[in-house]
Amino acid sequence: MSVCPEGQSAAVVTPCPSMRRFAFLAEWYDPSAALLRRYQLLYYPKDGSVEMFDMKNQRTFLRRTKFDEIHPEDLFVGNRVNVFSRQLNLIGYGDQYTANKLGSKKERTLAMIKPDAVTKVGDIIQMIYDANLIVTKAKMTKLTWKQAVDFYTEHQSKSFFNNLVQFVSSGPVIAMELMGDEAVYTWRKVLGPTDSGVAQKDAANSLRGQFGTDGTKNAGHGSDSLASAARELEFFFPSTTGHGPSNTAMYSDCTCSIIKPHAISEVLTGKILKSIIENGFEISALQMFNMDRVNAEEFLEVYKGVVAEYTNMVDELCSGPCMALEIHATDSPRTFREFCGPADPEIARHLRPTTLRALYGKNKVQNAVHCTDLPEDGILEVQYFFKILDV
Repeated sequence: MSVCPEGQSAAVVTPCPSMRRFAFLAEWYDPSAALLRRYQLLYYPKDGSVEMFDMKNQRTFLRRTKFDEIHPEDLFVGNRVNVFSRQLNLIGYGDQYTANKLGSKKERTLAMIKPDAVTKVGDIIQMIYDANLIVTKAKMTKLTWKQAVDFYTEHQSKSFFNNLVQFVSSGPVIAMELMGDEAVYTWRKVLGPTDSGVAQKDAANSLRGQFGTDGTKNAGHGSDSLASAARELEFFFPSTTGHGPSNTAMYSDCTCSIIKPHAISEVLTGKILKSIIENGFEISALQMFNMDRVNAEEFLEVYKGVVAEYTNMVDELCSGPCMALEIHATDSPRTFREFCGPADPEIARHLRPTTLRALYGKNKVQNAVHCTDLPEDGILEVQYFFKILDV
């Protein structure tokens, strides 16, 4: 364990003046022992190093080591970070210094893309990231009339209520949990005025200014307070019992795509989604998942013993949140695979420079997107995410 010049242990609550670091309580599920293990995770912003302390056994688990995969913006309670193939849930601040520095302004809010703007999801997610917010959960769903009534129950006495419920239940919506400093205020500022006509005049670059039509068909919804955010997030993403509104997977004429964790952390999600839609593919289901290693190994099992990168592919898929997509089109496994390009981005940039992997990939493992390789596996891969994992 690192020791401060004053002789103070690095695992205690107050950081040394000469060695500022952020401390978090973290949990990791150990599948081999079927145990939930708890650690103190220390992050040193000066050199980007990390250290882990085993809380139960009161000993150093990982000595201070430089680790480039964690960034200060990843550090907030509720997030997951991957440290040397261990996916850690950050469940609390380890000391008051960290809470004061990193936790004071962090909020969660509910963002919903309404039916009239679902095809603009790429642009909208880019606007979210440009506002320094993070998408931590996302799901495409189609609300029933009753679900829409329940969601907008506070407006039940308003004259526009029936029109609003009818519109919101008329097609798919995309619900998202956003995280960031003053997220409630920031997202509503991105949205712009409720009336799209006013937005077009007074806030032309806002979401509603660009994509809205009127006061009801206004592209998006945002929680108006922290209390509303808590209720609305629970509606779409229940933390206790219940499942929330169903996904929109069709399981026919489809193929599976996954935006990989590295692409999400590199803020490429919006650009990738926009490219997919602009090239004529329909995204008929969308959802963010945090894969554990067992699921990642099972999903990628077809590549085991076939490609040398299998283990690294598993590491990547469970290194952070990914976004699964059902792509709906005629002969979609073949046409979408061609659009993704060769698995090696370097080869893609030479042979198919406009493909997704050529544009956004880094190497054969971090190549931006997974796509179904075998036509007969398209529906099976979609089912794995939207039937098996979405429970």
